[in-house]
Amino acid sequence: MRWTDVHDIAAALEDAHPDADVVNLRFTDLHKWVLALPGFADAPDRSNEKILEAIQAAWLEERD
Repeated sequence: MRWTDVHDIAAALEDAHPDADVVNLRFTDLHKWVLALPGFADAPDRSNEKILEAIQAAWLEERD
């Protein structure tokens, strides 16, 4: 997975952190959790606020 795979990342995060408060999650924590996902293989510095917001939104959709 890469930073642009927001829906795959969201699904993996839901599996890894099913009890997380996604709405109030700090982007620093989200960034760390994405980097720790199995199969994630992108540079840590390639993310930005826009990408993290997209991941957060996709994760919220995943929960619906």
